[in-house]
Amino acid sequence: MQVQSMQFVARSGQKLADVRLQQNLKKLATKFVTARANAITELEDFEGTRDAAVGIRNRTLEALDVWLEKFEAAATARGTVVLFAETPDEAAQWVAKIALHHGVKTAIKSKSMVSEEMALNKVLEANGVQIRETDLGEYILQINDNEPPSHIIAPVVHKDKEEIADLFERVHQQSRNSDIPQMTREAREVLRPQFLAADMGITGGNFAIAETGSIAIVTNEGNEGMCTIVPKIHVAVTGVEKVVPTLEDLATLMRLLPRSATGQSISNYVSLLTGVRAEGELDGPQHNYVIFVDGGRTNLLGGEFQEMMRCIKCGACMNHCPVYQKIGGHAYGWVYPGPMGSVLTPSYAGIEKALDLPQAATRCGECHVVCPVKIPLPELLRKLREQQFDAKLRPWQEVFFLNAWGFFAKRPVLYRLAVTVAARVLKWMGVQGSNDKLRPQIHGLPLATGWSGYRTMPAPQGNTFKDLYRKQQQERRTGP
Repeated sequence: MQVQSMQFVARSGQKLADVRLQQNLKKLATKFVTARANAITELEDFEGTRDAAVGIRNRTLEALDVWLEKFEAAATARGTVVLFAETPDEAAQWVAKIALHHGVKTAIKSKSMVSEEMALNKVLEANGVQIRETDLGEYILQINDNEPPSHIIAPVVHKDKEEIADLFERVHQQSRNSDIPQMTREAREVLRPQFLAADMGITGGNFAIAETGSIAIVTNEGNEGMCTIVPKIHVAVTGVEKVVPTLEDLATLMRLLPRSATGQSISNYVSLLTGVRAEGELDGPQHNYVIFVDGGRTNLLGGEFQEMMRCIKCGACMNHCPVYQKIGGHAYGWVYPGPMGSVLTPSYAGIEKALDLPQAATRCGECHVVCPVKIPLPELLRKLREQQFDAKLRPWQEVFFLNAWGFFAKRPVLYRLAVTVAARVLKWMGVQGSNDKLRPQIHGLPLATGWSGYRTMPAPQGNTFKDLYRKQQQERRTGP
């Protein structure tokens, strides 16, 4: 998927002006945020579980190569072919080669964000393989001119049922129906024959368990089962960071993943896929492949952004982010949106291709508070901003004003004088509104129209903090 993060500002403006999108995005707060808050209360020791998850992820990352080798050995012993790809494009080519080797003509795919990195559908179609998305949200996007997902858990959260009803009517050539159960049945009837006819099934992998060589897949629709047990060939693609040592570790992480993602105690389907179909088994693939994708991930190991690799891709950070809640996922311009994307995209694709993303946050800290593995996202965003500044990638106006502030901040006498003058000028700029009870308001600031053009603020009374503090202390001594 091509990185388009440099268009973040323009896209954000378009999304903010989209009234329908703004209405649809309210589902994040009314559904996911509330559901998560209720679900975590079910855990007797939520913080203890989070600490345990952080420990699991940290121990794994400290010896990532060891656990990947253990996974490879265990998986190979059960008939799985394990492959490694340095880049997403290389991983996509591996899948294309597997399809060519087995004479695959049709493939079905369960939702996978790594496959979005790989632009896998495009690569397979270029190699003569007809590919069908089977997750309902991803299917909707695919038949809507291959629109990219806007959320890693709920890829079609930006659309409402009326939009989808219109789409189904146009594509399925059936009578329009906006009843959700009937719409899902309609999609099921279209997809079922493709499930049964597919030569190859492709999935992601929420976790890879080293001790057993298993891939764990978490869904709510059960389509991953159809992708893995019906076709003769199964290919799982996942990031190298997804490996965990044991099934016990998986159990700990699964206490957090669905609660953080959708507010469920447990997802509807949790599949553990281990090896090929054994003798006497009635289903399962005859050929099983696991492809681990690096794609810039190992560059974070041992550095100041290693904590980002703990991410279990639950989406809680974006569900709670006030920026994401207003603009949705497409504005971020790549696979991963929200706070996690604002760190991952510069880290994977290069900071020069995502200049606005480290700034695309209020740094309110909510993402860190809700992250099940305690990734300090606001701190990582700050570090990215520092890198941009040091590399001279920020606009000259921003650099000039920061340097000017630094000049005055290092000189207390000049700083106090400048603040005093600014307070007086801002008081003078205040405009009294029709309601006399309100303080005069400032409706615009020179050289800061990007911020002040969309909000007003009360005009100061002309006093600095030191003036007010000094007055308060004087009143305490002598009385008002």
